[in-house]
Amino acid sequence: MKRKSLINGLFLIFAAMLTFSCNDTLDQVGFTIQPGKDRLELGVDTLNLQARTVQVDSVYSRTKYPVLGEYKDPLFGTIRSSYVGEFYFPEGAGFKEGAQIDSVRVIASYTTMMGDSLSPMELSVYEVNKSLKGADNYTHIDPAAYADLSAPRGSQVFTGKNSTYRTLSYTSSDYSTVTYNVYDIIVSLPKALGENFLNEYKKPGHGKMVNTDTFREFFKGLYFATTFGNSTVVNVDATSLYVHYHYLDEKGSSTNQDTIRTDSLTLKITPEVSQLNYIQNNNQQLLNESNIHTYVKSPAGVNTEITFPLSEVHDKIKSQALNLANFTVYAMPDPSENPMVKISPPDYLLLINKDSLNGFFEQRKLIDNVTSFISSKFDATTYSYQFNNISTMINHYNQEYEGAAFDLVYYLIPVKATYTTSQQSYYSQATSVLTALQNQMWPTAAMLDKREGNLKLELIFSNF
Repeated sequence: MKRKSLINGLFLIFAAMLTFSCNDTLDQVGFTIQPGKDRLELGVDTLNLQARTVQVDSVYSRTKYPVLGEYKDPLFGTIRSSYVGEFYFPEGAGFKEGAQIDSVRVIASYTTMMGDSLSPMELSVYEVNKSLKGADNYTHIDPAAYADLSAPRGSQVFTGKNSTYRTLSYTSSDYSTVTYNVYDIIVSLPKALGENFLNEYKKPGHGKMVNTDTFREFFKGLYFATTFGNSTVVNVDATSLYVHYHYLDEKGSSTNQDTIRTDSLTLKITPEVSQLNYIQNNNQQLLNESNIHTYVKSPAGVNTEITFPLSEVHDKIKSQALNLANFTVYAMPDPSENPMVKISPPDYLLLINKDSLNGFFEQRKLIDNVTSFISSKFDATTYSYQFNNISTMINHYNQEYEGAAFDLVYYLIPVKATYTTSQQSYYSQATSVLTALQNQMWPTAAMLDKREGNLKLELIFSNF
């Protein structure tokens, strides 16, 4: 146990006095007239924490926006990501009478990329031959169990920013117009695939092309993987399957003439169906023991394990009121010289009890500020994640252990945090409310400072 420096100690004492004192200005009521034995006494302590890098077997990977590609980082290692998905079949979808298949293509669309956007990559698409129903929704899913990886149905070479793209725009909250590019990787698939769809649709009652449940029995989905290049990773916003066809529209023109028209059956991967990321990582170098730093990395399951040795302050926890437990985690800058191609730190870290992690993401839980906390957004100026006051955690377990000494083990995990802005009225101030927490599937990584004096818990106790 080590004492804080005098300056920091005085600062924390002053903060606590502001929190717990009464208004004591002109009326001479408050601490200044209390008897000495009744005066609020404050104690300041610093608890140095222990940390190490750990890796979980896999992370929950059911996602709306899968990651695709491969990237090698000199510090954080390799990330390779592919995905498999089913397609949603809207009721009433199908083909016009007399349809004849022209072509089939699938398009992976994205707006976000990382790495060398000009280096060539190849996307290969495979047909899924085993139902995804009941599939393990984790990043260790084996794609070879669901598709023949020796027989791609189509392939396409692309580069991050030289793919086909469209420019879209929207009106921002300040009524300005924001434009952005949507990049498309277009892969041609065999025409026979569309003909199988059409033949099934021609069956009595349209066969299994009726709704999503029956359709995915007939067509189980597609698997997407890069098979060449290791320089680019993209975040897929939409995956669309198009079966293009033409048909005769008898007397359908304005002059009552027969007309050949074109159309397409369009299907998409949506949240109503399964879409899973398969992640491969080379993380061994991150797991080596260090006295200086630990790591967090996504979507790799590389977390930092924090041990809070609270038994060292057991006497104070048992006999005094814990008012403040300030916790800040500092990252160490990435030595990479090119910020355009390096992996960036995650925006948010989740601090969660090791024993509470199982089922947390699967059940879409939110923080309870006892077993789980969310950091403030990463501060690029101080290179830190602030958790502020986590005294509720310590006070909770002090009651649970009924005054017995205890230590706590928590994980720091990169997460994607979704906040919704709400405002009760025109005159009230808008507030941001945390509405969703997910495993961070976009590549992020940070080296966290664990040196003594930098990874610590600042404590303020009080008694009367």
